[in-house]
Amino acid sequence: MAETLEKSEKYLFEEMPVALAVATLAVPTIISQIVTMIYNLADTFFVGQIGDPLMVAAVSLVSPWFNLLTALGNLFGLGGSSLISRMLGAKNHEDVKHVAAFSIWGGAVTTLLFSLMTYVFRAPLLTFLGASPDTYGYAEDYLFWVVVMGGVPTMVSLAMGHLLRSEGHARPASAGMMFGGILNVALDPLFIFVFHMNVAGAAIATALSNAASVVFFVIQYIRLRDRTDVSLRPRYFTFRFIRPIFSVGLASALATALGNASNMVMVHLASGYGDIPVAAYGVVKRIDQFPLNVSMGLCQGFMPLVGYNYAAKNYERMRHVSTFSWKAAVIMSACFVACFAAFAPQILHLFIPEAQTSSLGAQFLRVACLAVPLTSVNFLISYTLQAMGKGVQSACLTSCRQGLLNIPLLIAMNALIGLFGMIWTQFVVEIIMLPVSLGMYMHVFHSLKAAKSVS
Repeated sequence: MAETLEKSEKYLFEEMPVALAVATLAVPTIISQIVTMIYNLADTFFVGQIGDPLMVAAVSLVSPWFNLLTALGNLFGLGGSSLISRMLGAKNHEDVKHVAAFSIWGGAVTTLLFSLMTYVFRAPLLTFLGASPDTYGYAEDYLFWVVVMGGVPTMVSLAMGHLLRSEGHARPASAGMMFGGILNVALDPLFIFVFHMNVAGAAIATALSNAASVVFFVIQYIRLRDRTDVSLRPRYFTFRFIRPIFSVGLASALATALGNASNMVMVHLASGYGDIPVAAYGVVKRIDQFPLNVSMGLCQGFMPLVGYNYAAKNYERMRHVSTFSWKAAVIMSACFVACFAAFAPQILHLFIPEAQTSSLGAQFLRVACLAVPLTSVNFLISYTLQAMGKGVQSACLTSCRQGLLNIPLLIAMNALIGLFGMIWTQFVVEIIMLPVSLGMYMHVFHSLKAAKSVS
């Protein structure tokens, strides 16, 4: 059985045509990301159908903090999966179970502490996020259920999916995410409209869906136990691999955390213009994330291929995987931009029928979508470096994009131009960072080739 597993891995990672190999791993993850995005949009969509922009604003205020759970999932899950892919490329199957156990159990304990701290400091946190007296109660309900109660299952389900993909099990990994997403879409209208729980109902539906996703993943791991080196057993837990896991995972977590910090700053600044701009921006941010989630699916698909071939020193195949993925991301992103630009009013009205909010949101969307193709390429370059274990270089790019540039520019553009200046900020940042990202990647790649030729 182990020999059969190794042969199938070898063909997928080393011999299968690049386009087909990327598609084999990426198509299921892209589909799961689309479903996940739909379920992320579900809360905003169904709450929006109530017709109260205050409730939509409350969900928008809490969303950046909720998304920090993704940062924790990436810290442990992506960091662990990148290391596992490189271990497989180096033919080291024995230590995979130790990496997996640390990723799952270390992540769960860390997330539990995050959830407890969120509950203890919820009042100052909601004030910082921009909650007004009119939105505070709704925001507090949403925060309690999705972060305090639902934090651990959200993080664990993300990490489990990443670890499955690291060995090429893209379909069961994607199925787990899709299961939770579909369940959330089904539960949202039940809790919101049938049980009349409004914002709290949407939050409970999200928490329950993520918990069900964890159960689904556990069943998948049991089913695949003879075809995977990954183990969830606590007895394999060790701190031995914390450094290589965090060296990559920290870059990904930093990207997510700084991205959400930028969103928090944006929402906080927008709250100075009233609750309507906050609601409009919140809806636009969810819609704008759709093409970026497709790119994320592409990332999660090609990262095991890049990591495996990097460890095997097959740098040409690694480069072909990366460049093919970047081109695919640009083409897909351009299609989304055209769609958003053409149908912005209709899309916004679908999410929030209230006229003032949907009109302002349509204007926001037509500006915000222009950055999407550039963001996708910068995003994928950073994840390519992470897959190679170049966490420091990836973290530098991320820090520049989201920290050194984005947040200061948001503040400056708001002061100089106003509300719409903040909407243009991401486009300006991505234009500045694209040559920097490409230059960093080319430098790393040429260094690898030079080192290989010397050896």
